[in-house]
Amino acid sequence: MAATTNTTTTPVDSVSADELAAKAVHKRYDRLVMVRTKAIKGKGAWYWAHLEPMLVRNTDTGLPKAVKLRCSLCDAVFSASNPSRTASEHLKRGTCSNFNSLVKPISCVSPVSPSPTTVAAGTATQGNRKRSSSVMVTASGQVLVASGSGSISGSGPGCSYQATPLAIVDPSRICGESTYSLSPGALVTTSGGSLAPQNQHHLVLSGGKEDLGALAMLEDSVKKLKTPKTSSGPTLSKSQIECAIDLLADWIYECCGSVSFSSLEHPKFRAFLNQVGLPPVSRRELAGSRLDVKYEEVKAESEARIRDAMFFQVSSDGWKVSTVASGERSLVNLTVNLPNGTNLYRRAAFVSGFVPSKYAEEVLWETVTGICRNAVHQCAGIVADNLIKDFTKELPLFKTVTYNALKLANFINITPQIRTSFEKHLLQECGSAGLLKVPLCDQESLNFGHVYTMIEDILNSARALQLVLLDETYKMVSMEDQVAGEVAEIIRDMGFWNDLEAVHSLVKLIKEMAQDIEAERPLVGQCLLLWEDLRTKVKDWCSKFHIAEGPVEKVIERRFKKNYHPAWAAAYILDPLYLIKDMSGKYLPPFKCLTVEQEKDVDKLITRLVSREEAHIALMELMKWRTEGLDPVYARAVQMKERDPITGKMKTANPQSSRLVWETYLTEFKSLRKVAVRLIFLHATSCGFKCNRSLLRWIGAHGDSRVGMERAQKLLFIAAHSKLDRRVFSSDEKKDAELFALANGEDDVLNEVLVETSSV
Repeated sequence: MAATTNTTTTPVDSVSADELAAKAVHKRYDRLVMVRTKAIKGKGAWYWAHLEPMLVRNTDTGLPKAVKLRCSLCDAVFSASNPSRTASEHLKRGTCSNFNSLVKPISCVSPVSPSPTTVAAGTATQGNRKRSSSVMVTASGQVLVASGSGSISGSGPGCSYQATPLAIVDPSRICGESTYSLSPGALVTTSGGSLAPQNQHHLVLSGGKEDLGALAMLEDSVKKLKTPKTSSGPTLSKSQIECAIDLLADWIYECCGSVSFSSLEHPKFRAFLNQVGLPPVSRRELAGSRLDVKYEEVKAESEARIRDAMFFQVSSDGWKVSTVASGERSLVNLTVNLPNGTNLYRRAAFVSGFVPSKYAEEVLWETVTGICRNAVHQCAGIVADNLIKDFTKELPLFKTVTYNALKLANFINITPQIRTSFEKHLLQECGSAGLLKVPLCDQESLNFGHVYTMIEDILNSARALQLVLLDETYKMVSMEDQVAGEVAEIIRDMGFWNDLEAVHSLVKLIKEMAQDIEAERPLVGQCLLLWEDLRTKVKDWCSKFHIAEGPVEKVIERRFKKNYHPAWAAAYILDPLYLIKDMSGKYLPPFKCLTVEQEKDVDKLITRLVSREEAHIALMELMKWRTEGLDPVYARAVQMKERDPITGKMKTANPQSSRLVWETYLTEFKSLRKVAVRLIFLHATSCGFKCNRSLLRWIGAHGDSRVGMERAQKLLFIAAHSKLDRRVFSSDEKKDAELFALANGEDDVLNEVLVETSSV
């Protein structure tokens, strides 16, 4: 007898499938709740304030089976498949009666108050909205709109008549969003407190209901003439007005060019000031006397902080020229870093064209002497940033990928038949179509930032490019154009795509590290660790993409030797943050992580930073520090970390503890502690205040004016002082770009939710 196979689904399988589906539904619900939460905080679409995600559960199992959207205004429930469309159809088009309070169905509107002149409205239907109508206003202030056909009855002292149906509308709503309203008694067709007889002519506006706005303005003008002394806003005291204008001025200064002084005279802004009870603000005053007073106030505070510090470091960035309104001009920011972690803006230097290194040295030296005069020993160091282009210049991989990518992108963009085919497939695959982003200049003078954008664009269009080759159009073009065959070989070559992704991945890796450095602003003691982290990541990159490690390591080591400074090694050894616990439980400095040459650098730098008489003492103390280290309790206290609530990363709980341990606890190191305190606080990067492009354009247009440049310097000083004090290192333009990117990307988040659900 043949064996029979039982293929019936077991209850366990069924439950597993239900649970899997329920999990997907719940995940989709959570994502929609997340999107709504962000939107309510101002980072998403407006309609989320009225649409609320809700879970629909299976009555038998109790598991979630679907996600719906509930309108919080009318409790209507909709599918969650397309929130944007639901908002348009339900809210914008007037389906939700509670949302569109300005336009209500006639049957839902009630009179203001009963009176002898009130007309009782008959039943009105949606169809009545399209019929012609005439308008009149009763003595009680109600607007009577006659439309369609039929009859209603009205009552008054001894009056009874037949009339067309009338809709009773609150006059305060008659003008939509207009701020004007009809006054009681306008166009009243009454006699002795009652409505006129049926055969008496009713006054009808010749322009129809569109005349109501103009009529309201006329009535408003009459009321203003009758009562000209009406108050236009709240009454503020003199001190309140002065305080408000001070805050307004501070905001304008700190925006640093984003808000122009001329905008103070904009009619709408003046109307706003009048509405809140403030007098007009003089732009000349804000750009003149008030600016001078604010600048002197902020400068005095900055000078006092520098005087209180034992040492300082000068930081500069922006020596690379950028193009602005009139010619090439660059803004160089000079900042002062103090041991307690405070960053103070010092001055700005405006340069044009190529900047000789000698000139840069003079600017930096003038900044140092301007702070401490002849006591230059107070300056513990100067730091300036460079731009790394070594990989693009020295790795053949980058040149090959750039050449092939340019060849592919240019051919796709300039060949009409191929471009049309590409855009068709790109629209199907990505939902949008356009040309590939190609740099404008030749390959020798390319900015690799633009090349990176092109590479990223090609990677995102990979599927569409593959489909283009399958079209008959491409085959026909290939028979006549040799370049078409070469481009086809490039697209089919898996090695090209591997190299393209490799270059993109390496550049992205370096960009992300640079962004982290700019955000975290590491100290010099961390430099060796950052370079070691880069070596490790690049080694993993070589392994992943099958790239030879030798040439890449040479590039990294050449750049490391060019950037290396003995202070990196010395600060790394002296900072208790990097002490390592040995087998005996001691916390010792990480000498074993240094090369022989770096150990010698530590000795040389320490002896150079102390007097000749103290040199041998400092070296003896260094040996003691090397063998004894720091008390374990203090070491753990310095190295204690906590999670950053914004980034989620683990960070040192008290960044100043490394320096404070040397100043308060390690007092037996008389000479070495002086060196440690000078080195530990030094910054490794000059990333700092970012100026708005609007001010740079203004400088480009008025750079020849002495008065204009003085005002620009003062504006920069005030704005930078405020941002550095609040530790805001990004520009307003970048924040706005992130905001708009978030707003545009909300649909992508929703699409991701929908795709995940549909795949389940």
